[in-house]
Amino acid sequence: MTTEATDPQLAAYPALSAYLAHQSYQSHQFQQQPQVGELGPQSGLDVVGPDTAGERAAAPVPVPVDVRVLRIRPKVMRRGIVGGAGGVGLLWGAQAAPSARLDALFGSGAHLSGLLAGYGILVMLLLMARVPAVEHGVGADRLARWHALGGRYVLSLVGAHMVLALCGYAAHTGTDLLTSAAQLLGYGGILAAALGTFALVVAGVSSVRAARARMSQETWRALHFLTYLAAALAFAHQLVGPDVSGSPLTVWVWAMLHATVAVLIVWYRGVVPVRQALRHALHVVEVRDESPDVVSVVMRGTGLDALRAEPGQFLRWRFVQRRLWHTSLPFSLSAPVRDDTVRITVKALGVHSRRIRRLRPGTRVLATGPFGAMTAHRRTRRKVLLLAGGVGITPMRVLFETLPAAPGDLTLLYRASNAAQLVLRDELEAIAAHRGAALHYLLGPSDASFDPLAPQALRNLVPGLAEHDVYLCGPGPMAEVATASLIRAGVPEQHIHTEQFSF
Repeated sequence: MTTEATDPQLAAYPALSAYLAHQSYQSHQFQQQPQVGELGPQSGLDVVGPDTAGERAAAPVPVPVDVRVLRIRPKVMRRGIVGGAGGVGLLWGAQAAPSARLDALFGSGAHLSGLLAGYGILVMLLLMARVPAVEHGVGADRLARWHALGGRYVLSLVGAHMVLALCGYAAHTGTDLLTSAAQLLGYGGILAAALGTFALVVAGVSSVRAARARMSQETWRALHFLTYLAAALAFAHQLVGPDVSGSPLTVWVWAMLHATVAVLIVWYRGVVPVRQALRHALHVVEVRDESPDVVSVVMRGTGLDALRAEPGQFLRWRFVQRRLWHTSLPFSLSAPVRDDTVRITVKALGVHSRRIRRLRPGTRVLATGPFGAMTAHRRTRRKVLLLAGGVGITPMRVLFETLPAAPGDLTLLYRASNAAQLVLRDELEAIAAHRGAALHYLLGPSDASFDPLAPQALRNLVPGLAEHDVYLCGPGPMAEVATASLIRAGVPEQHIHTEQFSF
């Protein structure tokens, strides 16, 4: 089912009206300088849209993007990681002594796998250090996938290192494997490595989907902190190993790599959150029901413009209230930051999100971020489709209001089971009417015979679909189905921008 937006009364939405009151100045700024990709004054943004034939297009709403924000693109990050692994291989090759002896071959393989495992642990920690340039360029969901994939590689390399080292020692001493293992554990460096391996395995097992589903978020995070212990013990082990301790320069480089990653973790996961909490003094102003299972939390602070939160991004929120203070929850902004006020909209999907409904005005809030790369920075085409499912409408609502677009160039598709599940509907219709944008509600159960997300259905709803940039946010299964349908409908995969985050 498709429901078209209707004309609202803008006066009923003071936040939106206040935002639009500043458009005259912003529109002039937008026309003077391109904001997205190569879109400029002559790119056709000021044209007649299909819903406003015969009328001059309204001025586009510019997105408040700070062009000074540094972003490291995924391709650059991948090349850097692979290049670093190549550098580790060169380090090993420069010190390896050619030999055909069995123990030497085992030992050489053990040294290479051990160095790569140590490097892999550093990469895993760097990916989760919340460095803004990495978060804003690569995206939180992609970083999490890389981190999980890196964990599998690291555990495999650690296992190979252990087996090769044990076999090499047994071949060198002429003892059996059990005796060799007992003798090796007598060395302090080897014992540290064994303890680090145990910590890494525990962290890895806790991240397996079946195990993770059976534990609370707090338990999982506590076990995952064992990765830091594993990295420290591995570093202690490597400092006495032949491939690192053999050269003062190598020791210095390896120590600097570890120190750099450690400083980034402490700064961005420790110092920055505390500094932001002291600087912004966020507190809850209002908790507003949006539907039976969805609430909006309005918060106010000081100097919130300094957060430089872009539409489409999310922050990690820690509410200083009993049974919530110890948990950091990722929620997208559901409205632009204005007048030192921010808003998130939350659906009761778990224990912690259900407790948010009971927040009281005045509750202190610690916010870290912003994070995420699903912003206007990714846009490369004039026409944009926003596709939301369920509470995934929250970042789409902000982009719907702020993305620069002429009437007819911006479309929002909102998938929900029924009309009662639509969130922020009045605001969406107010924005659509003001901007001349298309707004369609795709209603119906997911198991219905008609699939509104089928390729042909999407093409019918969005003329010229293949020529659009697509921003997508929704539950995992819905996002996967929608992505596959968009690709079959002719949208290149590189023009589909999506981001998901969960604990």
